[in-house]
Amino acid sequence: MSEFERIYRSEGAAVTARLIRTLGGDFALAEEVVQEAFAAALEQWPSAGTPAHPRAWLIQTAQHKAIDRLRRSRRFEAPLEDAELLAAAEAAAEADAAPSEHDDYLRLIFTCCHPALAPEAQIALTLRTLCGLSTDEIARAFLVDPVTMAQRLVRAKNKIKVAKIPYVVPERADLAERLDAVLMVVYLVFSEGYAATSGDTWVRRDLSIEAIRLGKLLERLLPEHSEPVALVALMLLHDARRDTRVDAAGDLVLLEDQDRSRWNQAQIAEGCERVERALRSGGPTPYALQAAVAALHAQAARAQDTDWPQIVLLYGELMKRAESPVVALNYAAAVAMADGEEAGLQLLADLTKVEELQTYAPFFATRAELLRRLQRFQDAVPDYERGLALAKNEPEKRYLARRLAEMRGRIGNAHDT
Repeated sequence: MSEFERIYRSEGAAVTARLIRTLGGDFALAEEVVQEAFAAALEQWPSAGTPAHPRAWLIQTAQHKAIDRLRRSRRFEAPLEDAELLAAAEAAAEADAAPSEHDDYLRLIFTCCHPALAPEAQIALTLRTLCGLSTDEIARAFLVDPVTMAQRLVRAKNKIKVAKIPYVVPERADLAERLDAVLMVVYLVFSEGYAATSGDTWVRRDLSIEAIRLGKLLERLLPEHSEPVALVALMLLHDARRDTRVDAAGDLVLLEDQDRSRWNQAQIAEGCERVERALRSGGPTPYALQAAVAALHAQAARAQDTDWPQIVLLYGELMKRAESPVVALNYAAAVAMADGEEAGLQLLADLTKVEELQTYAPFFATRAELLRRLQRFQDAVPDYERGLALAKNEPEKRYLARRLAEMRGRIGNAHDT
């Protein structure tokens, strides 16, 4: 990555956040002038040299370009609806350009993740404005064409403008509810990088890294809250296993088969420290409980050393605080490891009528795996088939297809004997 690309990635969100505030929450105009400022930098810096304070240079340049646009709009195109916007931009250009990163980032994060926006729009807008991903990169992450993604982003920005969504940090009384939505979006970004829902690859490293960066930013911006700490712990502990989750061919490697000597021990230590800190300061919150489960996996030197009874207890606590079909599925899988496959299958039987799980490939894959371990190969086949039909990610499909072929081979061998 070149120095200019590094600055673009690291400073783009801060500059955009400042311009959105300057321009009264106008995402579209702010993004356009920031792009123009970076284009000017790309043209001028190679000969003039990179400024000592690139962010301040970019903010000033973008502010002047915004003023030029607003003046042209008022003079040549149409009367400016809000003359205060131009006045605010001109005043900002005259003021000190050093950004108030804390406030600007918080405004940007909470606006991108506003509950009035559809979840997919929240994620796309977060990736675009906070992570600096291009429209093409976001489109690839969600397997849609760039035109569709561009339209989705435009609609999100228009919704913010038309609905007059305030570009502010919520009042303290509303912060907890809104923070939950922000953390959910950050975790969804991470999850898409950790285990892509579709596409040719299982791991999207760029998305995971950006989500962890955002989580750490929230830690710094909201130090009085424990859930950002817990979320970062959870992401770090999962990400520590990244390099062992697929083999050289890009095929999926189960947790029990991963080479634990290749796990990132520094990241595990950092994650475990955060788990303890989050539990001390905030108690057994949903993210803290999930992070504690991840810590137990990370601390086991061998798969057989995993403290499954403790994991069952943690999932039991999580069921009390944040029950969901996926949490129930994970609880059943943990019970199967602690108390045996039959115990796990009994819990899964109670979930067969849960509508959300009937289109969730991991549900059928989990049940099939338990049946396989019990050597009930004939019973496992329909679940592997259903999981394969529902899977959208190619490595996941290949894994399920191999297991299905194995089951059919076992059945054939049994018939031959």
